[in-house]
Amino acid sequence: MISYDNKKFKSIENSESGEVSSKTIFHYRQKGDIIWATYGGGSIMLGNIIGKVDTDGKIDMHYQHISMDRTFKTGKCMSTPEVLENGKIRLYEKWEWTSGQIGKGKSIIEEIDLSL
Repeated sequence: MISYDNKKFKSIENSESGEVSSKTIFHYRQKGDIIWATYGGGSIMLGNIIGKVDTDGKIDMHYQHISMDRTFKTGKCMSTPEVLENGKIRLYEKWEWTSGQIGKGKSIIEEIDLSL
């Protein structure tokens, strides 16, 4: 199983209807098959994620955040991992807004150094 505990990620690609940008940093934590994260940056003031990880490392999650314009938004996402040659994790995400915004999209986030 892939461990996401204490890993940081940033967006490298996102659909137009998404709010996450390369300025958004995600900090993941994990205990067993439960995962959670906080995120913020760019147009997002503060957000959090909670979800479950399967044995292949796929994540079924729900997210919520408050945008810089003080709008509350929620959604759901399925993330599929790829372990890169350098050992870092890349997540291919299919997401959908469930409140505060309309639409679906795809994004890619990639693991970065913890110091960033």
